[in-house]
Amino acid sequence: MTDKLYESETDGHKEPLVCCVVLNWNGWQDTLECLRALAGQRYAPLSVIVVDNGSTDESVERIGAEWPGVELIEADVNGGFSAGCNVGIRRALELGASFVWLLNNDTVVPPNTLNLLVAEAESDARNGITGSVLRYMHDPTRVQAWGGGEVMRWLGYTRHYTAPTKLTEDTFLTFASVLIRSEVFEQIGLMDDRYFMYYDDSDFCFRARSAGWNLTIAAETSILHKEGGSRKAGRSLAMERIVTTSGLRFLSLHAPVPWLAEALFLSSRIGKRALRLDFLGVRAVMGGAEDWFQQKGSTARGMCV
Repeated sequence: MTDKLYESETDGHKEPLVCCVVLNWNGWQDTLECLRALAGQRYAPLSVIVVDNGSTDESVERIGAEWPGVELIEADVNGGFSAGCNVGIRRALELGASFVWLLNNDTVVPPNTLNLLVAEAESDARNGITGSVLRYMHDPTRVQAWGGGEVMRWLGYTRHYTAPTKLTEDTFLTFASVLIRSEVFEQIGLMDDRYFMYYDDSDFCFRARSAGWNLTIAAETSILHKEGGSRKAGRSLAMERIVTTSGLRFLSLHAPVPWLAEALFLSSRIGKRALRLDFLGVRAVMGGAEDWFQQKGSTARGMCV
């Protein structure tokens, strides 16, 4: 891992440059652990970009002190996962990266991870997005996500694959660790930063597949993921609101009959919380719906370029 960009050559073959983008928000302890693991990658042409997403703790000072050679970009505000990743993606494209590796800061990657990701991505020129096998940090014997999962376009529900599975038109890859070919961004744009969190990876995968790119999984990878490093355990009322808004946005763009899917999604979320007498949860869901309908008047697609 270095701030110097270079190419390694083996048997006359130049390895493609990969830029790894790590997003930090008030989580410098996790980020430092992630960077230490990245330093052990056996893949040589690797540059790491850390984007600090408007942290209010000691993140910038702590990360800069331990890793002065890593490019650290400070965002003025926390614009959400997509907006923060886009800052790093733009910089990676400026540097001429062939692939952008989006990696959550609450992960630890074995030394051969990037070799496996690049090998899978290069096995077919149309492999646009390559996912990783994620395992629980507290129990590495359990698969958290075998690359990704599926989203139900009628209800907005998602589920992770936990074993090798045939990918379908409803498959998404989780962006906790994903390798994306630079040409994908050049063709379809960056992540849609109107998603603050959730459904942003599904949206990007659906857009890429519609443009003719393959989704694939590097089945031999095994990444440890703490899950939830950017938020406290459990789903807060604020997150309930964000999930609702993001789900409605996703369904408006990708559901077979958007208005019907939106109604089913909302009815289900409100009904489940009402049955539990979770009236604060009901209010949060309704607040998310209100946020969405206020935004819905915008005609801009929202794909960043």
